[in-house]
Amino acid sequence: MSRPGIARLRTLARRCYATPAAAVTQPTFPGITNPKPPTTGQPLARSHAHLVRAGELTPGISAAEYESRRRRLMESLPAGSVVVCMGGTVRLVSQQIFYRFRQATDFWYLTGFDEPDAVAVLVSKPSSPRGYEYVLFVPPRTPHALQWEGDCAGVDGAVSVFGADEAFANTELPSRLPALLSHAAEVYASLPPSPSPSASSQPHPPPSRRRSSLLKLFHRDAPAGAFNWKSFDNDPPHLVLSAALASDAAKPLARVVEHLRIRKSPAELALMARAGEISARAHCQVMRFARAGGTEANLQATFEYHCALGGSERPAYVPVVASGANALVIHYTRNDCVLGQDDMVLIDAGGEYHMYASDITRTFPVAGRFSPAQRDLYTAVLNVQKDLVARCKPGEANLNELHRESCVALGRELKQIGFNLSPGDVERTLYPHFLSHHVGSDLHDCPSAERGVILSEGHVVTIEPGVYVPRDPRFPKAFHGLGVRIEDEVAVTKDGPWVLTPAPKEVAEVEAACQA
Repeated sequence: MSRPGIARLRTLARRCYATPAAAVTQPTFPGITNPKPPTTGQPLARSHAHLVRAGELTPGISAAEYESRRRRLMESLPAGSVVVCMGGTVRLVSQQIFYRFRQATDFWYLTGFDEPDAVAVLVSKPSSPRGYEYVLFVPPRTPHALQWEGDCAGVDGAVSVFGADEAFANTELPSRLPALLSHAAEVYASLPPSPSPSASSQPHPPPSRRRSSLLKLFHRDAPAGAFNWKSFDNDPPHLVLSAALASDAAKPLARVVEHLRIRKSPAELALMARAGEISARAHCQVMRFARAGGTEANLQATFEYHCALGGSERPAYVPVVASGANALVIHYTRNDCVLGQDDMVLIDAGGEYHMYASDITRTFPVAGRFSPAQRDLYTAVLNVQKDLVARCKPGEANLNELHRESCVALGRELKQIGFNLSPGDVERTLYPHFLSHHVGSDLHDCPSAERGVILSEGHVVTIEPGVYVPRDPRFPKAFHGLGVRIEDEVAVTKDGPWVLTPAPKEVAEVEAACQA
């Protein structure tokens, strides 16, 4: 490249990096040094003091809290029960290209162990000091894995750091699990998902411990029905395990773990509040950044950048960045259109922070100020949203009741701004989704929870009413093509609702953020 060309690139680079550096204060940790490469498979207090404090096993959560979770789980199960909880595995984008690993939620909740292809086995033992035996099967420490993927906890670390009574290499699972299950009165198990076609058809597996994935030890087509260990004496171990965990004696683990997970501890609420704060600040930056002629993709990138800078490890879900009439598509995620001067943008986006999700939706005007029709529709949704947030108190209501209230209240608000509604218009056309879901380590947390259960202290739910007006002569023309949703996470506490997602939502606040 010629010298003039290089000079132009340098000038462009200086311009590109000047704005972020000047606008954003990056956190620094003076005096903290990390061993490099890390000598552990995940951040620990001894290696990553900027992430994990003394006494914590994972950021924000102590080893004692993980122990309490396991103990409460085993105490909730019948005597003689055995729990088999599968960890996550690395997923492939295509061929040998992998996604960043994210641990299976229930496994994380019980162990805090953040390496792929691990299994936790909890065996009821009332006579033991902890009331159960805790066994971990983990990836082995090998020179090959050390070179390609870095160090890991290994069998020794599973005991000394993560508190297991015993630990073994995950390759020993087929030979050792039958003995752990042999006297089980009941087995509660979680199985890994079936491997994707791209993962199962690899002609050249990547040179790493991923090739010993636990997925190949299990088969979903294992025979169901009564299980007798003796009838499998001469069969391969993986078929024995498949039959045992698919038998009538085995019960799904997810429901009983979710019964514990649905109520968040103070430590969990603190992490969720931080996730909400990081995401709320990123929403403010998006409002400031939006301009006519920009793109939805620019806004997504802006949001994800500021979340990452604040400490979020990954998006909690694929963001919805819907400008104009794109907002009428509830799960619009293409995010590839240009912003118009008269558009509103509906952005549903949240970051994940140390395995806890945030979930926020805001709607704002690209021009910086709402038009009269936009303001009227926005205010109608906002009034309903704030009233329902105030109802998130222990013993006050359940999600079904709150949803029914949202439908009635939205109908009332829309009539006040000129909508002539027929029965069913709100539920079937203008507001076709449910008001709420639980949030936690999963975005739609604890799906086995019944919507008819009264809210209680420790629950965290979303409140997200919306109105999406199609180009339909039944509705006032001024509102055609407008979509508004406003969503917050709300923690149910003894002192009342605690909104964990403090992004601007009052009309004046939103307009001020857009013009900042």
